[in-house]
Order: sequence, then C-alpha cells, then structure tokens
Amino acid sequence: MTSAAWSTHCIELKPHSVIKRFRRGSREECEREWRALTLLSAYAPGLAPAPQSADLAAEEPVVVMSRLPGEPLRGQVLSEQQLKALAAATSEMYAAVPAEALAKVPVRPGQQHELIAKIRAWTPLARPRVSAEVGRAMDCGLDWLARSGFEQVASPDVPRVFGPGDGNLANYLWDGSRVRVVDFEESGVSDRPFELAEITEHVASWVDQPLDVEMFLDQFDLSATERARLLACRRLLALVWLFLLSFDDPQRPRNPPGTAERQAARLSRLLGRKLRAAQPRGGNFTCPIE
Repeated sequence: MTSAAWSTHCIELKPHSVIKRFRRGSREECEREWRALTLLSAYAPGLAPAPQSADLAAEEPVVVMSRLPGEPLRGQVLSEQQLKALAAATSEMYAAVPAEALAKVPVRPGQQHELIAKIRAWTPLARPRVSAEVGRAMDCGLDWLARSGFEQVASPDVPRVFGPGDGNLANYLWDGSRVRVVDFEESGVSDRPFELAEITEHVASWVDQPLDVEMFLDQFDLSATERARLLACRRLLALVWLFLLSFDDPQRPRNPPGTAERQAARLSRLLGRKLRAAQPRGGNFTCPIE
C-alpha cells in the first residue's frame, strides 16, 4: 500500500503498518473494515492487510493494519497477466468466507434497491441542469429501469458471496506477481455479478486507462442467471455513475471535462441504444433500440 491518492479517509503510512482514521460518524464503515480484515485474515491470508488493532468506539474510529507491497492498478494499462491476477484476487475474495461465517455478515450497503432510491431522488435535481446528450442518456436509462423489473426483485437468485463493495482500481495493488485488495468500509454480503459490475462500471476503470472489460469478465465462469444479472447490474451502476458525474462541480471538477458525456455514451452502449438528436413526441424523448 504505497499510495493514498484516491483515499476518502485519513491514511497514515508507516514502514510496516497503515493507520486508517475514519471521519466522525463513520463507525459503521470502520466496523465493516475491521470485520473484513478479520475474515480475510482467517480465510484468505495474504489477500488483504492483516488486522493489527482497532478502536471502534473512538470519536474518530481507527483501524491499524499491515502494510502491503504494490502499486494501485488505477491509471495503468493492464497487461494480460495483471488482468488475470485481478480476476484471481477477486475470485479468491468472493469464495473465501464459508457459508456459516458469511451468514453472520450483514448485507453490504449500496445494493440495488438503495441505488434505485437514490436515482429516483436525484432525477429532479440533475435532469434540468445537464447537457442534452447526458439528459437523453438519463432518459434512456430511466426508461430501461422502469421496464426492467429490477425494482421488484426482492433478492437475486444467485449465490451469496463476500464483496468489498468498492470497484475502484486504486484498491487493487499489483506487486509484480499478484494482486491484493484494500479498502473494505463498504464490504458485506453481496453477489458476484453486482461486485463485478462495481469494477467494470467504476469511473476509475475507464476515465484514465480503460480496463479491458471483456478480457476481465472472460476470466469468470458465470452461470446464465449470473450473466443476465451482470448486464442488469452494469446498466444500473452505469446509470448511477452518470448521475454522480453530472453533479461534478465545474469550478472544482474531480474528473476531466466531458467525462459525463463519455459516460452517457457508455451507458447508451450498455443499453444497446444509439442516442440521436431529440425528436419530441408529445414532449417526450424516445430511446431507439439498435
């Protein structure tokens, strides 16, 4: 663990340890981090930092863990070896926690119903202020969501796994031979399609150096049900990212200009649709399917 460039918490790097100090009011995030480190230390030693100590009750909760070697994969052109190592690390993590232990782990935050609720709340705020291109993609995404039945799915019919809950490639460290994983404050029970979509659709997987998504996903032996859910999860998360990027402050942007427009095109491709110039029909834009 040699870089905290994309960290949202206070990270202090020591020669052999890392101190991760959480913001006030972030006790649940700290608890999830500590639980994940403890579980992975027991069931997949070496894949993640080893837990050393924690103060979960502090005003600013803190976790101390071992320091891992390696550089973040974010921003790199990944070789085939690195892609396979990334897939191997995620596969190991998903399979690591046995069923009896996983049954005691809460569902991770930010699952589909929470994200859909956020989209519904964001729509009236974001839609009037975005460019025409981004707005058309939002409309197509919302149209897909309304017709997908995704909101009515109580629980996906796929195996439960342990998921880190964050697809940022900055959390995957390459040491020259293997990939290890850090950052677990959003971790918990999940499923492979949702976690894989977290990686492929995260802005970090394409804004700098695009991840070879097809090669990466080809490393996983997914069932037909998992493949269908993967596409739906990718579409949902791509729509979430379109909203998030549309809220970027132009005075203090976190991403290069035009990132939201690039995301609009990405979402349109995932939907199998081509955005054309708006052709109002009773004031509504229709999303043509390719």
